[in-house]
Amino acid sequence: MTKYSLGDIKKIVDELALKINAPTNLLPSYGQQTWDAHPYIEVDNLGFMFYIISERGQELERKMTDKIDDLLYWIFTNVAFSMASDYELKNRIEDKDCRRIMFDKQEELLGQLNYNWRQKENAKHQRILKDHPFDDLAGLRATYFRQLRQQGLSETEISKLAYEKYPNN
Repeated sequence: MTKYSLGDIKKIVDELALKINAPTNLLPSYGQQTWDAHPYIEVDNLGFMFYIISERGQELERKMTDKIDDLLYWIFTNVAFSMASDYELKNRIEDKDCRRIMFDKQEELLGQLNYNWRQKENAKHQRILKDHPFDDLAGLRATYFRQLRQQGLSETEISKLAYEKYPNN
């Protein structure tokens, strides 16, 4: 097992981040918890690397690996997700499920760093879509729901009208 120091990991992360113009605020911190749900990286004395997210004194996520590729994937799948979310907001198409743009952009960014990461994320997206298929009219339906609620209609009537106007795929 190759041992990486926090400095080694930071150098690799910074180099990869430059390739996709990742904002520095999306990159993890190293060895120091911030307790604000911002990811940070730790390395133990055996060389195991940890990807940790903590908030308000609670550890929300902790992943451990001895493979640098796993750690980098965990870091950059989240970085790419945040970047893809921002991209989708700036390029929103009202009658398209926002995940169409987000998933494509996230996979594109990961693919610029590592082809296998792109494939891995695509497989994850396909599993999500199997259980939760794209719904291109969801945004329009939600806006219409809000308009109908303001008119004081019952939830049953609102749902009936909204799905008649904007059917689920």
